[in-house]
Amino acid sequence: MHLNPYGEYAVVLAASLANDWPAARSDIVARTRDVGMTMDFPEAPDDHPRVRSVIDEWLTVVDATEPEQRARLLNDQMAAAAAYPRLTDHDGEGWHLHYREGELLPDVLRSVISVGTALHLTTRGMHRLGRCAAGQSDGDPCTAVVVDITRNGRQRYCSVRCANRDAVRRHRSRIEHGH
Repeated sequence: MHLNPYGEYAVVLAASLANDWPAARSDIVARTRDVGMTMDFPEAPDDHPRVRSVIDEWLTVVDATEPEQRARLLNDQMAAAAAYPRLTDHDGEGWHLHYREGELLPDVLRSVISVGTALHLTTRGMHRLGRCAAGQSDGDPCTAVVVDITRNGRQRYCSVRCANRDAVRRHRSRIEHGH
């Protein structure tokens, strides 16, 4: 997998898995292909639950409220990564990060996601990962992960639908309270 300088694809993959957990291992692999990972993974019987554990561990980074806490959690995850990143220029494709071939899917994803998240947060800002702001509302809260890849760094909602729903809620609240 080529990680762009911001780690965007790896973080988007993690958010995709967190927001819509795949029913089977093959669906996880399909998502890796969607973001440009081309390596093959030997199959292990516990791949699906182990990837779920990787994502659950990553969600602790998403939910961390302080940059120092977020960095500590991410450093722990990168230290636990078995499929270490390395620079390679195989087949004359140009230099890029690569992960050891033949590693199991959960191990590669732990590496890709933790390093990609570290790249994303350190280059774009430690605040550019979180939960949908509509999750703070009453009624039907949204808990989706938001990866802020916008130019201005102000993405707070997972979708236009959530942004609109929250705006309507705030508007109704102002009317009810006479503001």
